[in-house]
Amino acid sequence: MALNRYYWPTKFKSRDEFLINNIKCVFISYQRADSKDAKKVADYLIASGIDVYIDVYDGDLKSTSQTSNPRKVTEALCKGINNSSHMLVVVSPTTLISKWVPFEIGYGYEKTDLAVLCLQGIPLGALPEYIRTAKIIRDIYDLNSKISDWKGVSKEILLKENTIVASGINSNPLNNVMDSLIIDKY
Repeated sequence: MALNRYYWPTKFKSRDEFLINNIKCVFISYQRADSKDAKKVADYLIASGIDVYIDVYDGDLKSTSQTSNPRKVTEALCKGINNSSHMLVVVSPTTLISKWVPFEIGYGYEKTDLAVLCLQGIPLGALPEYIRTAKIIRDIYDLNSKISDWKGVSKEILLKENTIVASGINSNPLNNVMDSLIIDKY
């Protein structure tokens, strides 16, 4: 059963422990204004069997944010990234004004496998150049493919088992969050 890794009792000290134990946990990086959409993406990953770390569930971070202590916020974010094998940066127009997303990417760049998820209507040209160096997830089809890669199971099997929901299907919980399918990716 997948979960938010913040609640996981085992905290890892190094990336080697992830590799040895074949553990996958995705740190969700996003701009605060996109928290509703980022949470939907996190919930979709959890439903597909992928562990995540998303700060909306992190009690340590919530208490430090309320006290406006940047050092404690930084420590909480670093702890979340250190306990993740992958990072998924949720990008919207508001991401460009974020003060924390660039920090999270910089801190996690060498520690995690980085991917960028575009919310609805984000043109490729709108992405900052430093983000374009990562794997770009443009639509639900791409996200399902990435989940397949992370799990090491074919997308067809995941669809058949109802682990993921096909793009373009009305019941996909990300229909109002991401594009269904972008035919011309470039």
